[in-house]
Amino acid sequence: MKNVTDSFVYPGHWPSAGSFGFNTDILATNPINLSVVIGVLIFFGKGVLSDLLDNRKLRIANTIRNSEELRGRAVEQLEKARARLRKVETEADQFRATGYSEIEQDKLNFINSTYKTLEQLENYKNETIHFEQQRAINQVRERVFQQALQGALGTLNSCLSNELHLRTINANIGMFGAMKEITD
Repeated sequence: MKNVTDSFVYPGHWPSAGSFGFNTDILATNPINLSVVIGVLIFFGKGVLSDLLDNRKLRIANTIRNSEELRGRAVEQLEKARARLRKVETEADQFRATGYSEIEQDKLNFINSTYKTLEQLENYKNETIHFEQQRAINQVRERVFQQALQGALGTLNSCLSNELHLRTINANIGMFGAMKEITD
């Protein structure tokens, strides 16, 4: 029996020490040492590992929470930006509509004022033409009157003798005298 126990205790007893085989020596294989080290690591490392995992879990949770908050703020800002965009588009449409209607109104006002100005110019032209016609008519009348007067004076001077001339003067003086007596 001693041989069997020795074979477990002494590794040199095996004939093929350098070859592959099953080592049954518990102390040589250190399963106790390994189990003690693993046990100590589990006992003391469990808290450290648990703390590391908890810290990592908290950091991940915080990162997720921060990301959610950032996403929420980004969505909120996006909605605000969309609302501002809709408002600006509405105002732009109103400005366009107002601008077009103002342009149309200005165009109509310009056309109306141009029409009125043309009407006034037409009236002024007609008045000027009428005035020039009256002036031309008056000038023609004046020339005709002067020519008729010159013709009458020429006829009178050629037809009147001194005696006829004196009788005409006396008749006119008599008429003026009669008129004077009537008025007095």
